[in-house]
Amino acid sequence: MEIDVEARANRAKELFLEGYNCSQSVALAYADIVGIDEAMLATIAAPFGGGMGRLREVCGAVSGMTLLAGFLSPCPSADDAAAKKANYTLVQSFAEEFRKKNGAIVCRTLLGLDRTKDEPTPSQRTSEYYKKRPCADLVHDAALIVGHYLQNR
Repeated sequence: MEIDVEARANRAKELFLEGYNCSQSVALAYADIVGIDEAMLATIAAPFGGGMGRLREVCGAVSGMTLLAGFLSPCPSADDAAAKKANYTLVQSFAEEFRKKNGAIVCRTLLGLDRTKDEPTPSQRTSEYYKKRPCADLVHDAALIVGHYLQNR
């Protein structure tokens, strides 16, 4: 598939800078590829921001890749072991590439936090917020990983 991977990654970063969470930003950069309405995809991806609702678990950018993997390597049948294996293989591949580039796939580790969760209220997006968070770059990395997969399949 011919796509402009860098443009998709830059779009994901722009979406994050517009206020979407990490998961939404990665997923929305590929909404047209997976054929899902942007509002619906943003709704589905929303709870995965902040490492799942600010629990600081799996990074939202990784969750965005995982959500896309469900469309790129679907497994709609409960008894399709081959499809399930293909899906899980893709998820693990995405996560491993992200881990190699960034050292972890866990939000709190990536942010250098020592707490396991934050209050559910999202942080205000200020210039200080963006200065101390690597999230925009992590979103970019995740969108690149998905784009490279799409180019090579």
